[in-house]
This record gives sequence, C-alpha cells and structure tokens, in this order.
Amino acid sequence: MALANVQVFGVKKCAETRKAERWFKERRISIQAIDLREKGMSPGELKSVVARVGVENLIDRAGNRYRDKGLLHAAPTGPRIEQMLVDDPLLLKTPIVRWGKEATVGYRPEVWETWK
Repeated sequence: MALANVQVFGVKKCAETRKAERWFKERRISIQAIDLREKGMSPGELKSVVARVGVENLIDRAGNRYRDKGLLHAAPTGPRIEQMLVDDPLLLKTPIVRWGKEATVGYRPEVWETWK
C-alpha cells in the first residue's frame, strides 16, 4: 500500500518537524502539514495517536509551555492529560506523524520506512 494521506503535526519553528516534512518531500510522498499553533488535534485524532504511542510519549515535559503552566508540580494524569492536550496542543512533542492507524512522535525515519 502506497503512502498517502500522511499527516505531520508540528510547529513551523520546530527543527524536527521541518526535518520530518523534508524527509517525506524528498521521497515524493505528499503530506498534510498541520501547524499546532493554528489548529490542534481533534479528540479522535489524539485518541488514535495515544493508542499507538501512549499518552506519556506525547507530552513535552521538557518544554517551556509545560513549565510555564505550572505542570511540573501538578503532574496531571489519566483523562485530564488527554483533555489538556486537546485544549493546548502546544504541550505536544513534535512532530507527530500519522498514516492511517500508524503514528510516531519525533523524527523516526526508520519507522516511516516500514510504512511503505
């Protein structure tokens, strides 16, 4: 099955997101780039990604946004985390790459190669 409908969630200023977009473009694989500053993931999209990678792997705990919101000490758990990620998509690690039911977090060309 050929790669089609690949979604890359990230932010324009993120070097890893730009690297992921470039990886797909160099292989002539069209992508749908979604800037998380403009549009977040829907609850359904988030659940699909969580099912593949786990919610803990999606949270950018090292980011300024996480610290500035005071979440270092609050440490939300369970459904609160998912709702928090829907409400504030800039708390997500980037890039998040989706293709059908497959998903990755971060720059993972070794995984994307297996999707072909």
